[in-house]
Amino acid sequence: MDQQHKVMILLQLLLFQVLFVASQTDSRDYSGLNSLAESWSSKPQSWVGTDPCSSWDGIRCSNTRITELRLPSLSLRGQLSSAIESLSELVTLDLSYNTGLTGTIPNEIGNLKRLKSLSLVGCGFSGPIPDSIGSLKQLTFLALNSNKFSGTIPRSLGNLTNINWLDLAENELVGTIPVSDNQGRLGLDLLLKAQHFHMGSNNLTGTIPEKLFNSSMILEHVLFDHNQLEGSVPLSISSVGTLEVLRLDKNGLTGAVPANLSKLGKLSEIYLSHNKFNGTLPDFTGMNSLTYVDLSDNTFSASNVPSWVTSLPVLTTVILGQNHLGGTLNLSGHSQSLEQINLENNDITEIDPESNLPSIEIRLANNPICRESGASEKSYCQQPVSNPSFYSTPSNNCSPPPCSSDQIASPNCNCAFPYTGLLISRALSFSNFSDAKYYREIEQSLMDTFRNKSIPVDSVALSNPVRNPTSDNFELNLQVFPSQSDRFNATGILNIAFLLSNQIYKPPEFFSPYYFNGASYEYTAGEPKGSKSSHTGIIVGAVVAVVVFVVLASLAGMYAIRQKRRAERSAGLNPFANWEQNKNSGTAPQLKGGRWFAFDELRKYTNNFSEANTIGSGGYGQVYQGTLPSGELVAIKRAAKESMQGAVEFKTEIELLSRVHHKNLVSLLGFCFEKGEQMLVYEYIPNGTLMDSLSGKSGIWMDWIRRLKVTLGAARGLAYLHELANPPIIHRDIKSSNILLDDHLIAKVADFGLSKLLVDSERGHVTTQVKGTMGYLDPEYYMTQQLTEKSDVYSFGVLMLELATARRPIEQGKYIVREVMRVMDTSKDLYNLHSIIDPTILKTRPKGLEKFVMLGMRCVKEYAAERPTMAEVAKEIESIIELVGLNPNAESATTSETYEEAGKENAQHPYKEEDFSYSGIFPSTRVEPQ
Repeated sequence: MDQQHKVMILLQLLLFQVLFVASQTDSRDYSGLNSLAESWSSKPQSWVGTDPCSSWDGIRCSNTRITELRLPSLSLRGQLSSAIESLSELVTLDLSYNTGLTGTIPNEIGNLKRLKSLSLVGCGFSGPIPDSIGSLKQLTFLALNSNKFSGTIPRSLGNLTNINWLDLAENELVGTIPVSDNQGRLGLDLLLKAQHFHMGSNNLTGTIPEKLFNSSMILEHVLFDHNQLEGSVPLSISSVGTLEVLRLDKNGLTGAVPANLSKLGKLSEIYLSHNKFNGTLPDFTGMNSLTYVDLSDNTFSASNVPSWVTSLPVLTTVILGQNHLGGTLNLSGHSQSLEQINLENNDITEIDPESNLPSIEIRLANNPICRESGASEKSYCQQPVSNPSFYSTPSNNCSPPPCSSDQIASPNCNCAFPYTGLLISRALSFSNFSDAKYYREIEQSLMDTFRNKSIPVDSVALSNPVRNPTSDNFELNLQVFPSQSDRFNATGILNIAFLLSNQIYKPPEFFSPYYFNGASYEYTAGEPKGSKSSHTGIIVGAVVAVVVFVVLASLAGMYAIRQKRRAERSAGLNPFANWEQNKNSGTAPQLKGGRWFAFDELRKYTNNFSEANTIGSGGYGQVYQGTLPSGELVAIKRAAKESMQGAVEFKTEIELLSRVHHKNLVSLLGFCFEKGEQMLVYEYIPNGTLMDSLSGKSGIWMDWIRRLKVTLGAARGLAYLHELANPPIIHRDIKSSNILLDDHLIAKVADFGLSKLLVDSERGHVTTQVKGTMGYLDPEYYMTQQLTEKSDVYSFGVLMLELATARRPIEQGKYIVREVMRVMDTSKDLYNLHSIIDPTILKTRPKGLEKFVMLGMRCVKEYAAERPTMAEVAKEIESIIELVGLNPNAESATTSETYEEAGKENAQHPYKEEDFSYSGIFPSTRVEPQ
């Protein structure tokens, strides 16, 4: 190699090192974010470059993994794509206040197993709430309110045993409120850590189940208002001693109000208006925390207004209009806190004492007392005139300056572009909302929160308080003004919106429970004033870095051009002429079958890689269905630009698949390696992965017979690789997502990107960097880095246990091998495996199950020497199939030939609640310990 070539290579290596050091975000997360952004017509302006963790707005990371995605109020438009599952370490996801986000929520959201907070408030999402959300068992905060979700409340939400905040209000949900039953179905009664059930303003029907409430709950707010619920108030609600706010108004509830509600000593507000309640007025004597009571528009009756109306110590407002209450309103000894009594449209005949009425707003219009002579002049007989409040936060001892047409003067008299939205209270514990003291408390609490969180806010302004006639909620316009600038940057907006969407801001008690509906903020494009000097160093550094990069890139480019010209001279002779000839790529593939496809060919076969031809996706990219000129269907696996495997691994998969031919191995038809693309062309496998079938996603019923035949097919495929391929091949990544099922449900082993050829000199073992998938990984290989065929045997043993239990290899921190070992007792019936075997096969008491599990446990022996070979495994599975009374060499059934059994429709898939599916025909999600 001459001196010039050495210099060029050194420059390339230096450039690679600079870029590698600069990038601090995991490639899976980077690829996932780019895929998300592709589904939006707009994205944050800072989303440029290759390192989201260092500079992208709305991104927070731990080490190299993205843990928080906060993008509220950024005018995002489009849909939430299934690529969200790529961000597997997410703890917080907040896309609130982006009304342009529409469509359905992808089921893949259930794969974010670490998610604790999911906030999609005030977007445009529709369709059903995915069942897969129920698999997010670490979730503590779930806010889906103010969208267009339809369908029923998923029973799977009963899995969210850590949930604190559950808000499904202001949607189009129908059906009943789900509770658990003796058939194992889940329900909301299992959410013992929940403090908030917010489900108002939907179309829920049926009764409020008696089982919904129990004494183990710590609920504070139960809001079921504005639905179509029927029946009576469940007696069980009185057992929730922590309850503070109860809204059941605007429903069709009937019967008497349970007397035992008086046990709710912490209840502050109760709304039962606009229902069909009857009987006597409930007795709230002793409920000394009540501040607001609304029982209007029912058919309650009473000969006299009960004494609790005026005597409860902190009660401010009582609304009993449109009932059948008669007799005398006794105001003697009334509470000093009482501000309003509304008894309009009742049968009140007298007030005692009539003289010296207290300073309480009394409303008795359309009562007999107001039909007496001269009564119309009494203030309490006059219909109150609704005077809208014109409160607006006043200026802070300054004169508002003239501002441009888009700017607004803040209370501190600075022209700026404020962040705006509606602050909405779902409770009305204060009646005289024209009193400025309430708004001053809210303003002060907002400013205290912003200061405590170090958010640069100059001031806040409230205006236009109004009670919404549709929702009966109390609404306030909120404006938040920036400090030391005329506008917020994106970070400021995201922080403010996040505090409000995730209930981090705690308002005064009289305004709680609340929610915020923010507007999009359009002014972040301008640079905040006064920041030029503070960014000078950053700008200079960036310019220097760019110059260095351009110089290095130019030199590297010159070298690349020279190499390209040299390669072009032989392009017509060798289809691999464009294969990179360097130590990172190795020599061109040596094929024994398969063909090279041009990029333009595959683009034509897939209708220009159209969305309609997409049959799978994942962190690696997309899988497309293609049709060759012969009419043959193929599956084309196209690697994403950001997640392409190394050229060596790509070449390995091509070489391996081109030289192996077995009915239990996926057939490679060809590949494409040009124009910066890596694509593999496989035979089309119509029925997806074994994982999909175990989870119920594919709809294929996996009874015991099918599981045995799938196991045998996969074992035979591996045995071929180990003993008949020349040279032998170790797969290194056996797992349920790499076993595919064809139209006859024949198992085919797929994904050879990590496989290793064993030449004669390596027969027995080879030292190699540990690669594979955690949960399936051979511990001896992991510890010694000595790879043998027995490493595949170990993974296959885990797969067998997975087939028997329908549990993930690692589930909630529990390893399937240890769990089977823990319960297994060969001296007992069915080896004491009843608690761990998949119930859908256990109920038929499958023959050979004990031998199957024992074989799986032999495969996962600690030491490789104690494990059987794959040929021996296949032989023993054949004997188990013969024990069942079937021919192990018979073809499997097609999907139309089912083994349906009674109760199949109600079968439960243990995987289902965890939704462990990976999209795509050829998944290649891997964990590679270093």
